[in-house]
Amino acid sequence: MNTTTSSIVPPGRQALSYAELLVKEIDPAKFAHMPVAGLNHPAFTIGHLAMYPDRALGILGRQDLARPKAGWDALFLAGCPCVEQDGRYPPKEEIVAHFVERTGAVLAVASEATEAQLAAPNPLEGRMRELFPTVGAVLAFVLIGHPMMHLGQVSAWRRVIGMPPAM
Repeated sequence: MNTTTSSIVPPGRQALSYAELLVKEIDPAKFAHMPVAGLNHPAFTIGHLAMYPDRALGILGRQDLARPKAGWDALFLAGCPCVEQDGRYPPKEEIVAHFVERTGAVLAVASEATEAQLAAPNPLEGRMRELFPTVGAVLAFVLIGHPMMHLGQVSAWRRVIGMPPAM
């Protein structure tokens, strides 16, 4: 592991561990419950996070390892509405397992990335390239910034429904 990946992979693993801790005790029947309008529920949040590891694999040149779930773009991509469970969301165990497995795949590939790969220009266009000019910057966002931002939503959701802090 090089200097850059040693700065990305350990916090990425911590973000994954925190996600698992946050969702562990959530009743599967409540996983897609929306107690307050505008507060994304864990099914939506974890499903949303599960979409991005496969994109990161493509950016790292390992699209061959991507395993996107059919139909999930319409449920979880940025801009999709989060709604009370009406039968559209997969079960908790499927969402969580896919997120954990896909994030693990990116962490494994990232741990082997070279400095040259990570310093390469971000192949994404527009705002994503402005915000994250290199592959390493995108990877740091996908594995650390993006999950931790959204995991705060799961933490808030837990408190709103009366669950204690996860930590």
